[in-house]
Amino acid sequence: MFNMNEIVGSHDILMITLDTLRYDVAVLEEENCPNLCGAGHWEKRHTPGSFTYAAHHAFFGGFLPTPATTNKADHVRLFHSKNTGLKTHPYTWQFDTTDIVSGLQAVGYRTICIGGVIFFSKKVPLAKVLPSYFQESYWRMTFGVTNQRSTEHQVNHAIKLLHNSDQTERLFMFMNVSAIHGPNHYFIPGAKKDSIETQRAALRYVDGELGRLFQAFRERERPVFCMVFSDHGTAYGEDGYNGHRLAHEVVWNVPYREFIL
Repeated sequence: MFNMNEIVGSHDILMITLDTLRYDVAVLEEENCPNLCGAGHWEKRHTPGSFTYAAHHAFFGGFLPTPATTNKADHVRLFHSKNTGLKTHPYTWQFDTTDIVSGLQAVGYRTICIGGVIFFSKKVPLAKVLPSYFQESYWRMTFGVTNQRSTEHQVNHAIKLLHNSDQTERLFMFMNVSAIHGPNHYFIPGAKKDSIETQRAALRYVDGELGRLFQAFRERERPVFCMVFSDHGTAYGEDGYNGHRLAHEVVWNVPYREFIL
């Protein structure tokens, strides 16, 4: 259990959403993901939203995925809005703004978004909403779902920003990883459609690229608190369902990890 009142202000903070990653896929690939799981296992949690736009609004409001258990008493939220009248834990960091991004900015963090899926593209007004939480937001076609090397390009851009940043400034960096989102069939040569196996292959690719980002953060002057989780899963034919934005366990169950670099 992390005391966020000790972490906020003393650590850089890195939040990564692995867009559309299913919990069962993440568990199957744990031993093949040394960067994401080398020091621990995925925790099974429930997402607050069944698709990207809804889930990320909740995340930025401080509502991260919650443990998939009937006993919620032991769950300590990392972030909570002040003056709601609800009981909070002493380890929970409370923000006095509309969201955790502006809350961290208010206490001296530089906030950066590296977009991935279309809701971060800024191409239309709707796609400008999520990036607008941040002081800086970046999106390129090469970061999106149609580029097989999207995570490589996202990580390259993030590392460039890290290398050009003041070592003394505190950073809150958010990255929405698009590679696991469909289409992901091209991560297995010859595959014609997305499946559990092609999503597993996409996750292995993503883990390899994130290792470079983690190393770049390790080279900074302060430790880094990391939150890595999926925003929702997706169905590949289970009970006749396909895709997400629907109420099925493969959509609602997501992998979650938090750790210190």
